[in-house]
Amino acid sequence: MSFIEFFLKQLNEEALTTRNMLSRIPDDQYDYKPHEKSMVLRNLATHIAEIPTWVTMALTTDELDFENNAWAQKNVNDTAALMEVFEASLIDGRSQLIAENESRLDEIWTLRSGDTIISKRTRLEVLRMALSQIIHHRAQLGVYLRLLNIPIPGSYGPSADEQSFTPKEAAA
Repeated sequence: MSFIEFFLKQLNEEALTTRNMLSRIPDDQYDYKPHEKSMVLRNLATHIAEIPTWVTMALTTDELDFENNAWAQKNVNDTAALMEVFEASLIDGRSQLIAENESRLDEIWTLRSGDTIISKRTRLEVLRMALSQIIHHRAQLGVYLRLLNIPIPGSYGPSADEQSFTPKEAAA
């Protein structure tokens, strides 16, 4: 399996859990913020929904410069709009996970803020980081949902809110 095939498989697998998690956000909770240092739920959820576009950015640009970037996060106010952003982001990211890009994975991609270099990584490493960002921020979202008393879907097996298999049951 090529790296591109691997990343496409992983993106598709993580999309299932991410879609399930994002779809549980109640429309009346987008301004929720569990702690003064936390992001507002709207910003966190939208960030998660937009991360698949990082695949395209990593494979079609040479860098991201925070100081010279016209990007602005989409403003969502309900779960239907959030899901539209997520689905469009998935289409965007998948569009670059093609065999022709396999040869570009060893090229260096730079993250900077003006003259300050934050990181220089291969495109392959940036793709791995993007997938990790989805998982990381989805876990944050799980904490928000838990604090709002919204059942959490399982990620890599059942959650405490779902029927689960326990070792005690196995012994019976």
